[in-house]
Amino acid sequence: MLIDLSDILSVDGKTKELKMPVSMDSFESKLGSFPVVEKQPLDVVITNTGKKVLRIEVKGKVNLALPCDRCLKDVATEFEIDLEKEVDMKTSEEDRIKDLDEINYITGCSLDIEQLVHNEILIHWPMRVLCKEDCKGICSHCGKDLNEGPCSCEQESPDPRMAAIRDIFSKFKEV
Repeated sequence: MLIDLSDILSVDGKTKELKMPVSMDSFESKLGSFPVVEKQPLDVVITNTGKKVLRIEVKGKVNLALPCDRCLKDVATEFEIDLEKEVDMKTSEEDRIKDLDEINYITGCSLDIEQLVHNEILIHWPMRVLCKEDCKGICSHCGKDLNEGPCSCEQESPDPRMAAIRDIFSKFKEV
């Protein structure tokens, strides 16, 4: 969804407050496609602070279904959209690239809300997603979810040369 910024740029000190719906039904990236489970309308405040400088404030929430890193069950993960940015509209896109200012959600005199949300989700992407802290994952042989119980796969006997290291790790679990 695009917001036309030309009417705000025409008057210094002008402020525009909007409630913008998030129209994306899934988040697409090189990581894959993740469905949007819940989305709230975004509170957008755009202020012309003078000399063609805009202050953009966006607040809202989007929940995506991300797979657990151990068992692959979907986990509703909340992404807080909380952006405050000043954009100098006098600079060209080439100058922004030279200054390493990667604002790809403003093109000409338009603000692309969907691209802004996409960027914020990427920035806040979690390092690890777990359905629960003690998730046991899946069996590497048969693929059974070990949270639902043990599988019938044959358990390998551990290498006796690793006993010293195993003892060290078992002490960490006790703490």
